[in-house]
Amino acid sequence: MLQFLQQLFQRRTDAAAQWQPAHEPTPAQAQRHQAWVTERVYRNWLGPYFKAYHLRKGGAGGRRGFRVELLQEDGRQGALFFYDQTIGPGNFEHLYQLLGERVAALGYHRAAHDCRERRHQQLHEHTVKQLFKPNPTDCVESGRCDQRYGFVTLDLVDVNDRPLFIRLSTNPVHETHFTPPHSFEALLKTVFDEPLADAAIEEKIIEYYTN
Repeated sequence: MLQFLQQLFQRRTDAAAQWQPAHEPTPAQAQRHQAWVTERVYRNWLGPYFKAYHLRKGGAGGRRGFRVELLQEDGRQGALFFYDQTIGPGNFEHLYQLLGERVAALGYHRAAHDCRERRHQQLHEHTVKQLFKPNPTDCVESGRCDQRYGFVTLDLVDVNDRPLFIRLSTNPVHETHFTPPHSFEALLKTVFDEPLADAAIEEKIIEYYTN
């Protein structure tokens, strides 16, 4: 399935499938998202996805737990965190927003926030993409630009109006005037490594299930 999706997403697109600026949340949506963050509903998934990533990387990923696929191509490293029906589309959207907020908090600015729609036979793909670039600060010791983890891309992909996966990837810059990049695994640990949800937080899943 993953290979099929990759082939689909790489197909040539027409003018109607070009990237367009994505819509920003309304004040009401932003307020609801902030409530979701304050109540730490994300603890239902960050830790389990983090565990699933390491199981998949170690070759022990199976049918239990959340599905994660590794991404490594053209100097880019990352992972696809597949949607699970137990999460709910509302929670998955909030999770996507939270990941972007956590990346920005690491010394990044959002350089792009775009979306694209494509159709192929019976499939309708909608992708929201955020590109984060390191803030232009110098490393005190070397005078070189601190690239942190390199460029960071965060995608949310829906197919036929249903969430499919969140894709998080890094693309380091290998130039002498940039500091050596931190690893993708270090980024993942910083963003995903959270305590598991308690019973009270688990009960919040249904409240945000459909957003």
